[in-house]
Amino acid sequence: MRPPQLNRRMVLESPLRTGDGAGGYSESWVAEGVLWATIQPRGGREAASVSGPLSLQRARITVRAAAPGSPARPRAGQRFREGTRIFVIEAVTEAEPAGRYLLCETREEVQA
Repeated sequence: MRPPQLNRRMVLESPLRTGDGAGGYSESWVAEGVLWATIQPRGGREAASVSGPLSLQRARITVRAAAPGSPARPRAGQRFREGTRIFVIEAVTEAEPAGRYLLCETREEVQA
């Protein structure tokens, strides 16, 4: 495998749920750190949402590997932020047998 060009600065964020005192919660996002990545666009489609049409774009994001359990290792349920763009992480796997890079399957939602 040829090393990928990690030329995109991505902020890895984790959800933080805070109880609202009435049995529910509010959700905010906390930055875990910055990772350099490459983005490969995948297929996309349109979906309906409460506020109108929604464009769903899939992307494969490659980052350097981190040890399992490390806060620098992305996992499903987290997200990447690049400026105003948000990529929700759906799955993470090793890119090659040596385990030097991780592939993150993501979804970007854009109001159409």
